[in-house]
Amino acid sequence: MPLPMFIDSHCHLERHTFADELDGVIERAFAAELSHMVAVGASRVAEGATEAIALAERVANIYATAGIHPHDAGKATDADLSAIAVAARGAKVVSVGEIGLDYHYDFAPKDVQRNVFVRQIAIAHDVDKPIMLHVREAHEDAWQVLDDAGMPRAGGIVHCFTAGPREAEEYLKRGMHLSIPGVVTFPKSVELQEAVKMIPLERMLIETDTPYLAPVPFRGKRNEPAYVVHTAAKIAELRGSTQAAIGEATRRNALAIFRIGA
Repeated sequence: MPLPMFIDSHCHLERHTFADELDGVIERAFAAELSHMVAVGASRVAEGATEAIALAERVANIYATAGIHPHDAGKATDADLSAIAVAARGAKVVSVGEIGLDYHYDFAPKDVQRNVFVRQIAIAHDVDKPIMLHVREAHEDAWQVLDDAGMPRAGGIVHCFTAGPREAEEYLKRGMHLSIPGVVTFPKSVELQEAVKMIPLERMLIETDTPYLAPVPFRGKRNEPAYVVHTAAKIAELRGSTQAAIGEATRRNALAIFRIGA
């Protein structure tokens, strides 16, 4: 029987998405040679963290994050941020996230997004855990916030990185890891594919962002963690490597930055 060699570093495993299918989704992931999954707790302001942590406590090789998504920044109260600060200390919480800036939808005013982002970076500093970033059409402002607030000692991950080499270089300069989603399998994702060729392998993770952005050959369907193997295969093709080598390297990187097993 093959040894598990993949980690989905970012997936949303919520009952309101999967309902009674959730346990089957998890079983299929482990059957597809995933060793661990990181369930993101950053929805419904602070409520998502509670659900993700409960799942992580129920399933041995699932870990959780706790954060307030930039979409919800306008709804976040001081009590919500305090709840994230408490949740982030949990034994199975491996990151503060996903946090950041989203100027595509602008569901919250930009200044409010930046304030909530800064306050959660402070939480990451305090609990000594990495940040997990969501940045869409806001890279320049995100870099400024990171420079002003200071990168946490534990580092950070740019979740669902879909930009090009220039943006990759800027995040790498700040010591961050880049998590590559199934978008890399899309034929028109040329800039991302060029970035994947130059990102140091030791700074790369892979993810599904389940239930969104399913890779080819499942594009347009509901995503799930088992499909992360297709992302690894595409990265291997682009880098002249093997799926197994990409899987094992990104797995090793995820274990290290999330301090799983440490």
